[in-house]
Amino acid sequence: MPTPTLSPVLISACLLGRPVRFDGRGATRPHPLIDRLQATGRLIPLCPEIAGGLPTPRPPAEIVPTGHVTDGAGGRAVIDATGADVTAAFATGAALAVETARRAGARLALLKARSPSCGAGLVYDGSFSGRLIAGHGLTAAALTAAGIIVCADDDLDRAARLLAELDGDNAW
Repeated sequence: MPTPTLSPVLISACLLGRPVRFDGRGATRPHPLIDRLQATGRLIPLCPEIAGGLPTPRPPAEIVPTGHVTDGAGGRAVIDATGADVTAAFATGAALAVETARRAGARLALLKARSPSCGAGLVYDGSFSGRLIAGHGLTAAALTAAGIIVCADDDLDRAARLLAELDGDNAW
């Protein structure tokens, strides 16, 4: 019987401890799923914000509604704490994440929760007050639209179950 092909998994580079977050730090997320994927060489680390051309460190950014659904970001803008519009860099990073995942054959992405790029399910509301609202970051939304399953790092047990289904029950 042939060995099942195990697909690679896109992961926010910060979750592996890489110092790419806005504050110049990583956000290492210890979890057996990440450990196993890393040990088997299946992880594809990417920081969409860095891929989109933003520096580290950089001012924090949040998503705000624009009302213009033709803006390339689904009616949203990404504004940093200085008031600068950084939407273009975030949109570029999102497109590169989709391209990277497709080229590698990834069907699942593990992303940093609440990020304006990677947030899956919850993001900050744009007021810089710490208030969360339902929604996806630009990269999470783009990956989802491309048919790639997105899981936030605060839901890795669910991600492990989904990956077992994708790979076949015997793979895990």
